[in-house]
Amino acid sequence: MLKIVINRVFVAIPLLLLVALFSFTLLELANRGTDPAARIAGDGATPQQIEMVRENLNLDAPMLVRYLEWVGNAVTGNLGTSLYSGQPVTDAIMDRIWITGSLALWAIVLTVVIGIPLGVIAAMKQGSIVDRAVTTVAALLMAIPPFVLGLILVITFAISRAWLPATGYTTLAEGGFIEWSKHLILPGLALAAVSAAELARQTRGSVVDALNKDYVRTARAKGLSEHAVLWKHTMKNAGISIVTVLGMQMGRILGGAVTVEFVFAISGLGMLGYTAVIQRDLPVVQGVVIISALAVLLCNLLVDMSYGYLNPKIRN
Repeated sequence: MLKIVINRVFVAIPLLLLVALFSFTLLELANRGTDPAARIAGDGATPQQIEMVRENLNLDAPMLVRYLEWVGNAVTGNLGTSLYSGQPVTDAIMDRIWITGSLALWAIVLTVVIGIPLGVIAAMKQGSIVDRAVTTVAALLMAIPPFVLGLILVITFAISRAWLPATGYTTLAEGGFIEWSKHLILPGLALAAVSAAELARQTRGSVVDALNKDYVRTARAKGLSEHAVLWKHTMKNAGISIVTVLGMQMGRILGGAVTVEFVFAISGLGMLGYTAVIQRDLPVVQGVVIISALAVLLCNLLVDMSYGYLNPKIRN
């Protein structure tokens, strides 16, 4: 298991460097034909003032030089300074990451709580109306973008009935668990819907496949109850594919956070990245991209580690 962790860490380092270089290059191409220094200096700035801004922000250096300088600073935890606000990027991210982290946590919990039970129920009642209903609803949810579902939830539960708040975010320390939860239920549902549908479909398929294996027939022949057959034999063997899909959904959840935070007016990491892209604030975009990539890689590492529990052969 330790060998797996070490290998994944060594693979993650060049991958993070490539992700940073890719985003750096894309923003550099997006800035072609425009002058970031002129935008930052303002409409009334003189050529001398624009040149001063360019020199102070090192915008006159070649792209590769700026990238290597950014990598050197990032290793020490310095992700640069925002071109517009002047705030250190690390501070800006730390101010927002807990908000997006809370939203992602809710989305993951809802994905598991909704997706796995529905998939198991559909598999146990294969071919029934329940199975067809779960499959149909999952297909519909996968076709609805998170921001569209978010608007539907706001209209239904916040505007029409005023059961839950439509926008904003309250921290756990400020509002307590109840208020914190109320502000995250609707955006969490909007963010988790597609992932829960995908997880339900994968769970159903994996459980159906496992139920047809010889070891399940043997367990039933020994007189084990259906509960024991399901949870002690079927789910553990179907768990690898289920956990794999769950790990893959983390990237989808982080990507969907941008639009969901915009719909619910939540000032999280997604909104920070969106604003930075609009302003072409390279240091902030770089910071958001690298932190998001790091979060996805960490989730993949946890998934790989879970394989050792689900399949003891992998530990060796």
